[in-house]
Amino acid sequence: MKTSDFYYELPEELIAQDPLEDRSSSRLLYLDRESGDITHGAFTDIKKYLNPGDALVINDTKVIPARLYGVREGTLGKVEILLLVRKSADTWETLVKPGKKCKVGTRILFGSLDGSAENAPLIGEVTHILEEGNRLIRFTYEGIFEEVLDSLGEMPLPPYIHHKLEDKARYNTVYAKYEGSAAAPTAGLHFTRELLQELKDMGVNIAHVTLHVGLGTFRPVKADTVEDHHMHSEYYIVPEETAQLVNETRKAGHRVICVGTTSCRTIESAAVPDGNGGFCLAAKSGWTQIFIYPGYEFKLMQGLITNFHLPESTLVMLVSAFAGRENVLNAYREAVREKYRFFSFGDAMMIL
Repeated sequence: MKTSDFYYELPEELIAQDPLEDRSSSRLLYLDRESGDITHGAFTDIKKYLNPGDALVINDTKVIPARLYGVREGTLGKVEILLLVRKSADTWETLVKPGKKCKVGTRILFGSLDGSAENAPLIGEVTHILEEGNRLIRFTYEGIFEEVLDSLGEMPLPPYIHHKLEDKARYNTVYAKYEGSAAAPTAGLHFTRELLQELKDMGVNIAHVTLHVGLGTFRPVKADTVEDHHMHSEYYIVPEETAQLVNETRKAGHRVICVGTTSCRTIESAAVPDGNGGFCLAAKSGWTQIFIYPGYEFKLMQGLITNFHLPESTLVMLVSAFAGRENVLNAYREAVREKYRFFSFGDAMMIL
């Protein structure tokens, strides 16, 4: 299967640069995955497509302000780092630019107005250089790390967003709870607390999972063939109450609908045989490298709410596996014609 099979033309002006003032005021393209039929509407129309007893699976990860700007001690050369994975209380795996200037032992000062270590609220020291070039950095600071990070860090917006985000909260869902992501589960950005309450009042059940989204989600597929792509790894958690809710939903004949590809990847990663020829959701946690592309047989997910994704990305491949490549690319072409807003701060699709 060729990577180029998942390409589509996208005018740059359709890439949303800013979040809408009202989260739920985005547009919604509804795609019937059996017929390929398309309906245009507003995001709040999801209420028309959901039924009492359905389970809506949401990812409650929280994006941290993981981009930090500092200077190297002594030279005052500028350094940008991105926190990737917390290895211990004060040590993180990071992406550093310029990496060549940051050898083991290099100290980086953050928030120092005069370039001195004495006045830096945060200091990082490079302790190891990993095989792929990432750095392990050990931080020293006064107080609580998360509070220091919140005062100094910026949200790690995707490379296609060029506008500065004024309100950090807008790159998190209203239900974000567990810190650890370098990117937002963007399909969830459309929900307001009021809309979620309306769905609950309708009898729709909300199931929480956690998958900490890594920067690999933006990594382009460089392999010519899909099967040769090496999928990035992300940490996920499925709580016991979520496993129970999803399994009861399916047993009762209702639908399991994922909000975003991250929720999908989580429950599909935690699917186990149920002993009766089918699958059920297990309460578990761990790292997943699941790569879903056409030919994959879904074990648990029966519906998907998602944003519009980059051409030739693993996310377009996942959506195509669920709804069919031709259906998805046709829907994307229709969205371009109708001037939908694309990517993280853009409009949404619902696929049933």
